[in-house]
Amino acid sequence: MKFRPLHDRVVVKRVEEEGKTKGGIIIPDTAKEKPMEGEIVAVGPGARDEKGTIVPLDVKKGDRILFGKWSGSEVKLDGEDLLIMKESDVMGIIESQSIAIAKKKVA
Repeated sequence: MKFRPLHDRVVVKRVEEEGKTKGGIIIPDTAKEKPMEGEIVAVGPGARDEKGTIVPLDVKKGDRILFGKWSGSEVKLDGEDLLIMKESDVMGIIESQSIAIAKKKVA
C-alpha cells in the first residue's frame, strides 16, 4: 500500500467476526454489525505539541485495537476497505494474551 497517514492518524483494517453463533446458527451478512475491532495497517508520525515537537503515537503497525462504532472515515485503497481515524478514536489495544484467555473461557 502506498499511503502514509499524516499527524496522529492511523489506517485500520477491520477484523471480521465469525458469522456463526455459539449455538451454530449462521448469521447472514445483512444482519451482521460492522466489527469494532481492527488491525493497524499504518500510522502517522504523531501529533505536534504546543512547542512544535512531534509526540509519537502509542499504537504501532500490527496492533489489534478496539474503536468506536462510528469512528473514522471509510476508504477503499488498493481494493481493500479500510478506516482512517485519529489515534484519539482508538479505545485501546488488545493484548494477544487476553485474546487467548478469552477464547479459553468461551470454549
